[in-house]
Amino acid sequence: MDKHTQAGATLNQWDRLRVEKNLEKKTATIVLDRPEKMNTLSFIARSQLNQIFQQLNEDDEVRIIILKGEGNQAFSSGGTIAQFMERHPEELSVLHKNVAAPERSSKPVIAQLQGYTFGVGLEIAMSCDFRIASDTTLLALPEVKLGMIPGSGGTQRIARIAGLGRAKDMIMRGRRIPAAEAYQWGLLTTVVPQENLDQAVADLVDELLEYSPLALRVLKQVLNASQEGPLSAGLEIEGYAYGMLRSTHDFREGVDAFNEKRKPNFIGE
Repeated sequence: MDKHTQAGATLNQWDRLRVEKNLEKKTATIVLDRPEKMNTLSFIARSQLNQIFQQLNEDDEVRIIILKGEGNQAFSSGGTIAQFMERHPEELSVLHKNVAAPERSSKPVIAQLQGYTFGVGLEIAMSCDFRIASDTTLLALPEVKLGMIPGSGGTQRIARIAGLGRAKDMIMRGRRIPAAEAYQWGLLTTVVPQENLDQAVADLVDELLEYSPLALRVLKQVLNASQEGPLSAGLEIEGYAYGMLRSTHDFREGVDAFNEKRKPNFIGE
């Protein structure tokens, strides 16, 4: 099998989404593949994105998932606006569940951003663990200009990361936030020149591959779960996970490697 393969024959059925696996780097890249429309996402694609993540979560060959847009003009300029008028209100009210698929994934998810990152495109990126952006990136939730509000997690995640005041300034005005400002707000993990974007993502992948996949999986669960309750609950969750990892192979291997001054061989157990 070639190291660059599609993750299953069913992927040919996705609606302008493409999945590429790199077995050498243990990554799967989900590509929003509609460059002629700035990688806008249909309603069908949103639900299929959830299905793709479910498949990749069960794929032992994949340790890290990357999400990117085709071309260099946009990660995604948002949803297909005309389709909003064709959908039942109840269907619209649960869109956030599909968009949260990267957050629910047990594996680290990296959003590779450039150009327009608007609407549902930004909401998907905000549910990823890391957002590596080029200096061409513009972030926006412009729904207010259509007499609407963001409906797939945008109001909640922007406010929790950047603060309520900045969220209101951005979303209630439909402002476009350039990469440098978004980085200052904490919305982006890092910003690099456009020509360095691929390498920045590759460097992060290499770094994450050095760590225990089990520890990363548990750490993601602890961090996400602790956002839903008070500090006392978060401390309990952290303490339980810390104690559980004490009995794992990877922790013993990490300690031995540290004492022996060598690189650890983590196996995810």
